[in-house]
Amino acid sequence: MHITFTPSAQAALAPYLADGKHQLKLHYDTEGCGCVVSGVPQLQVVENGLDGDALAEGDPFAFWYEPRFEVFFEPKMRVHYDESRYAYSLTSDSQIYTNHLSFVQL
Repeated sequence: MHITFTPSAQAALAPYLADGKHQLKLHYDTEGCGCVVSGVPQLQVVENGLDGDALAEGDPFAFWYEPRFEVFFEPKMRVHYDESRYAYSLTSDSQIYTNHLSFVQL
């Protein structure tokens, strides 16, 4: 899995990662969804991945993810930040995962 962060996403995320202690995680939130297929992607700022998490290459940020949820994502995706809406989006060449990618600091 690979995520390219657009220049606007890089600028928005850089302050959260500048200390060198924090990293990104693409989390697939299934809490309250009733079914794992109905999960919602979420971008998190974490100190480290959890047991079982995998570290993926990103441009320019590496990110953690849970391999069991990799099936719900394409191999190459993009994260964009729309400054006018204060919103992140997660897309690929073939689909829009969400135009309102939740951003959480843990």
